Amino acid sequence: MKVTYIGHATLLVEIGTVRLLTDPNFDQKLGGFLPRVSPPGVPIEQLPRLDALLLTHAHADHLSFASLDALPRDIPLYAPPVIAKWLRRRGYSHAEDLAPGSSVRIGDVNVHAALATHRGNRYGFDRWRSAANMYLLDGGSETCFFAGDTALMPDTHELVHGKLMPGGRQLDVALLPIGYAPWWKRTGFRKGHLTHDDALTLFERLGGRVFVPYHWGTFHHITARAHDAINRLVERLEAHHLRAAVRILEPGETLELSRQEQQGSHPRRRAADRAFDDMNAVAADGVMKRARRDEPEPRAPQ
Repeated sequence: MKVTYIGHATLLVEIGTVRLLTDPNFDQKLGGFLPRVSPPGVPIEQLPRLDALLLTHAHADHLSFASLDALPRDIPLYAPPVIAKWLRRRGYSHAEDLAPGSSVRIGDVNVHAALATHRGNRYGFDRWRSAANMYLLDGGSETCFFAGDTALMPDTHELVHGKLMPGGRQLDVALLPIGYAPWWKRTGFRKGHLTHDDALTLFERLGGRVFVPYHWGTFHHITARAHDAINRLVERLEAHHLRAAVRILEPGETLELSRQEQQGSHPRRRAADRAFDDMNAVAADGVMKRARRDEPEPRAPQ
C-alpha cells in the first residue's frame, strides 16, 4: 500500500490494484481569500490514472469544484447520497451515492461508508447538505481508514472494529485529521473536529499500525495558522507511547507499507516512520524554512 499526502484532506491512496483520491482540493486559495501556503504535493495534471474519487462532505476545503472540473469525468465520484444528488444536478454525472452503512467494490477493494460526526453545511438554509461520511478501504490483505472530518465520539471506531475484528484483522493505516482552535473556540470545534490529542485517542481505539495525520500545512484559516496543529502534535509525541506509529508526511511525500510490515504489530520505522530524532529534525527544518519564507525582503541601501 502507498499513501501520498497532497495537501489538506487530499491524499492519493494506492491499495490493492486501485488508486483512490480523497476530497480533491488543489485550489490556490480557500474560499477565494485564505491563501494556500504549500503547493499540492502532486500537481493535478501529474496524477496517475485514478479508479475513483472519495468525497466525504461539501465544505469548500474538501469539495473544490475547480478541482473536480480539472479531473476526468469518467472517474466514479462517491459521496453521501444528498451530496451526490446535488453534484449530479450541477452537471457532475459521474457522482454516485455511497450512504452510511453501505459499501461499493472498486476493483479488488471494498469501500465501506459510515456516518461522520460533522456538519457539512455552513448556514441555516443549507442544512440539507450537512451529510458527512468516513470510509474504510479493505483490500483483503491491507486496510486503510479515512476519517474525512469528524469529532471523537464513543462509536467513531466502530466501522473499523465491526468490519475487521470478526476476522481477527488489524487496521493497517489510519488517515486522521488534526486541527487546532484557540481556547475560546475549542469546545465548539471539538463537536465536529479532531484535535491532535483527539486523533491520538482515536488511533489508539482503532488499534491501527500506522497513523498518518492530515488537515495541516496547506491553508491558513481565520483562527489558526496552517502549521498550528502539526506543531502541537510533534510536541505531544515527544512523550507519547505511540510515537513510533505516527508517520508525518510532508506534501508530496509517500508512505509505502510492504506486506511484511503489515503483518507485524507496528511496522519498522525504516518503512513506516523516520526515527523520532529524524522526525524532530525534519520538523525543525520545516520551521526554519517557514521562518525564512516569512522574513521580509532585505531593503536596498539608501
